[in-house]
Amino acid sequence: MKLIHKEGYRIILTTIIILIALNYAVSSFAIEWLNTIFIIASLIFMFLILQFFRNPVRKVEASENEVVAPADGKVVVIEEVEETEYFKDKRLQVSIFMSPINVHVNRYPINGKVQYAKYHPGKYLVAWHPKSSTENERTTVVVENDKIAVLFRQIAGALARRIVMYSKENDTAKKGEDFGFIKFGSRVDLFFPIGTKINVELDQVVKGNKTVIARY
Repeated sequence: MKLIHKEGYRIILTTIIILIALNYAVSSFAIEWLNTIFIIASLIFMFLILQFFRNPVRKVEASENEVVAPADGKVVVIEEVEETEYFKDKRLQVSIFMSPINVHVNRYPINGKVQYAKYHPGKYLVAWHPKSSTENERTTVVVENDKIAVLFRQIAGALARRIVMYSKENDTAKKGEDFGFIKFGSRVDLFFPIGTKINVELDQVVKGNKTVIARY
């Protein structure tokens, strides 16, 4: 696994070109303190871009009946809801909010087969807004195996303007492998059958591929 995610390559290259051009332009004024400020600011900005697109290597150690976190972040919702897009029945929802400083790679939480994968254009409400799960730009993926079917949804936030989803219907999903990426702040919702044993609590900080969200 590469330490920088492929979704960042173009943005990182563009950022480098722009920063070099800006620093070259500023250097033409021959003002030493201004040059220094721009160099320091450029290095800090470049560091922030690189850390956003980081892609840490994380081996999945969970057992087959354990659902791992599909993303880094904080658990902001654990509640019973009506899932209206695919299952059309009551489900147990767990939502993970990703801040701009979190790793934004999204990974499959279980093994199985992709039964459903759909992209929805939409608004850019803040990710914790109650209507963000139905009105924001989002994707919906359902993975099913012989024990359970789990729906997970990428939701864009106020800063995110592009969701990337790699999943296609009938794909084989392998726990821990990338299924997408959300740029600059967002949320991932998971929907489980009623009665699933949830292994996290509200406000708990979770790590993708490491934290066990639920057991079945």
